[in-house]
Amino acid sequence: MPPPPPPPSRRNDSKASAASKEENIYIPSFISKRPFYAGEEEEGTDYLEHQRLQKTKDDQSKWYDRGRKLGPAATKYRKGACENCGAMTHKAKDCLNRPRAKGAKWTGRDIQADEVVQDVELGWDAKRDRWNGYDPKEYRRVVDRFNQMDELRAQLPGGAKDKEGDIDGDEDSRDAGEKYAEESDMGRHQSTATRQLRIREDTAKYLLNLDLESAKYDPKTRTMVDAGATADKAAQLFAEEGYLRASGDAAEFERAQKYAWEKQERSGDTTQHMQANPTAGEFYRKKEREEAERRRLERVKALQDKYGGADDDDAHALPASLRDAAVTESEQFVEYDESGLIKGAPKASAKSKYAEDVHINNHTSVWGSWWSNFKWGYSCCHSFIKNSYCTGEEGKQAWEAAEKQRMGVSLIEEAPEEKEAVDEKPDEAEPAQQAGKKRTIEEMKGGVSEAELDEYRRKRAAADDPMAKFLGQDELVR
Repeated sequence: MPPPPPPPSRRNDSKASAASKEENIYIPSFISKRPFYAGEEEEGTDYLEHQRLQKTKDDQSKWYDRGRKLGPAATKYRKGACENCGAMTHKAKDCLNRPRAKGAKWTGRDIQADEVVQDVELGWDAKRDRWNGYDPKEYRRVVDRFNQMDELRAQLPGGAKDKEGDIDGDEDSRDAGEKYAEESDMGRHQSTATRQLRIREDTAKYLLNLDLESAKYDPKTRTMVDAGATADKAAQLFAEEGYLRASGDAAEFERAQKYAWEKQERSGDTTQHMQANPTAGEFYRKKEREEAERRRLERVKALQDKYGGADDDDAHALPASLRDAAVTESEQFVEYDESGLIKGAPKASAKSKYAEDVHINNHTSVWGSWWSNFKWGYSCCHSFIKNSYCTGEEGKQAWEAAEKQRMGVSLIEEAPEEKEAVDEKPDEAEPAQQAGKKRTIEEMKGGVSEAELDEYRRKRAAADDPMAKFLGQDELVR
């Protein structure tokens, strides 16, 4: 019996259309079902099209054509164009050309061509691509500048590098702040030229002054602003520590360490190590100082031979007035902060662009130096009128009189005088002094006499007395 025929080949099945394939009932519905956001399914299409990798159009290469112009520029200014350059595609406030003294609107000269305004539709990724539109050719300038600086550095005396030595590119491109760096135990470069280095023996600056109002500690840089406080012991100690670090043997040791690093970097000579061979480093350093001093003296002598000034009797010598005004060395210690200001010096108040303390029209104070009743005025004459002439003390007295009249103070003072004039009807029987007499404290403690009580009864006028209106009248009532 012959063997069964082989199954049909499936090599050409991949070439067949995916739409002609029958739906596989074993595929779960959450995979085969088309979601609502994928659009409606068209007839004759693959039922698993939404699951297949979609070919998206690459929009990463789209970008604006920089500096592209539409064509030849216009020869005449057009209405609505830029007043500065004459282009129709932007206004004067958006113009990127140099501002002209007289724009193209008035001169009609050098009218620029219109720019190409492109509508570039970018996708989600293209909008957020920071390198989209970057031209790699622009980096050639950075490379050329680096090579040029490298060549100039090699031309310096002692700047030639050992070609046989192993010099990494990372070491050449280090920052100025990381120029003198040593390798720590963990194998990474640790900068030794950072700003305001602190050693472990130092006391933390925020512990010198625990006053909440005076200590100004910056946690970002871990330093004290304005030395913590500018007028207390903490600030003095801060300045003293900075002075001690930059003077004496500490400064000399720092210069020797810097010399060893520079020598090793230039020539690759590791024999002048500060810790391993300090004698050799000091010897070569002293020799270099003597050589520099010799060259300086030779240069000074050449200048003196050419221009004079070696002797006081020379005609080219400086006069005494200029010699006294020349800048000389001083032992005065001045410490500056990061902004270039002297530490501890009083801060000068910022001056305004407006004129200050200008007294006009005989005034001795400025406008706004006096305030009353929600009005500003001059404190020298109490005048509310700006730019008025000063009247001095007379103006103050006039203002006080006007205020008394406005508040009614004068009326209150005149009222008691009129009342006394009306009520003052002296009796013939008793003297005038007794009418205005006041009782003393002894009389008040002694009690009330019969005469005083009788006088009180006669002068009292009861409001509820029906016969009170007839007092003092001699007419008979019928």
